[in-house]
Amino acid sequence: MIARATLLSAAAWLLCIAAVEAREPWIVMKDCRLMRNESSDADSFHVMADGKEFIFRLYFVDAPETDTSFDDRVKEQAKYFNLKPEQTVTLGTYAKRFTREKLAPPFTVRTCKQDAMGRSKLPRYYAFVETAEGDLAELLVANGLARLHGTAAKPAGLRSPEREWVKLRRLEREAKQMKVGAWGAPIGRMAARSAKPQPKTGPNSFDQFFHPERVAAASTAEDQEPTPAPSASALPTASPSATAVRAIAQLTAPDQAKDGKLDVNHAPAEELVKIPGVGPVLAQRIIAGRPFETADRLIDVKGIGPKTYEQIRPHFH
Repeated sequence: MIARATLLSAAAWLLCIAAVEAREPWIVMKDCRLMRNESSDADSFHVMADGKEFIFRLYFVDAPETDTSFDDRVKEQAKYFNLKPEQTVTLGTYAKRFTREKLAPPFTVRTCKQDAMGRSKLPRYYAFVETAEGDLAELLVANGLARLHGTAAKPAGLRSPEREWVKLRRLEREAKQMKVGAWGAPIGRMAARSAKPQPKTGPNSFDQFFHPERVAAASTAEDQEPTPAPSASALPTASPSATAVRAIAQLTAPDQAKDGKLDVNHAPAEELVKIPGVGPVLAQRIIAGRPFETADRLIDVKGIGPKTYEQIRPHFH
């Protein structure tokens, strides 16, 4: 009987995993509208898209509950934010209002219909939701209104979802420093919001973060476009090409800043290997991957996972 029960339990677990992993090709839904529904909260909500109703759940984040129906979850969230359960529910209410505000204008949803296992009869799918101000999950974390959660739900077909996880960690650290949302609750700043504009905004933000090779290819193509010869009068004020700007920067930029941090595009191998976690092989991979738009792009280098990135990123300005 015990063996049979174990087998049944294992089978149920496998079915659960299969449901989570089930997905379709990525689709983009534009001009989506938020639907009013009492069951919606900051990270899971009803959406009208293409004349149909959907329920979407944000990847990578978990906003606090708005009531105590799920007592264990509220306690878990309270522990994460170092709040009392009643404060956590209040934070959940703030987060829900925040999401409603950001989703008031039309927004874009990107999903592969990965099952998020909701309680409604209507299927719930994981998704990335981009508002006019940026990615909704990032905005919630940047304002102290959601915790990092749900690494098991890995988006399929994306080049480096770990990069988003690293970015969310950085946004959370900044929210703690600014004491906004949950992180400002002890000093009465739970309603405070981050005034700093968040990145990942604009029509190409999804590709910039999850398919940087596409953006790089487009940039290269732009550099290679033929440019008509300037007239003699235009020569003194002609603007250099992007390639020329990079070349000049590589010749003139210092290897090391005054604060002791390295320039990711110019530091020699002998300086890179002095960084804990960077050996000769990784140093050469960093050099081969240049130029980087910013040091945040180090996460794209083979061999640099989230933990290594967190360890070495502070050494670059």
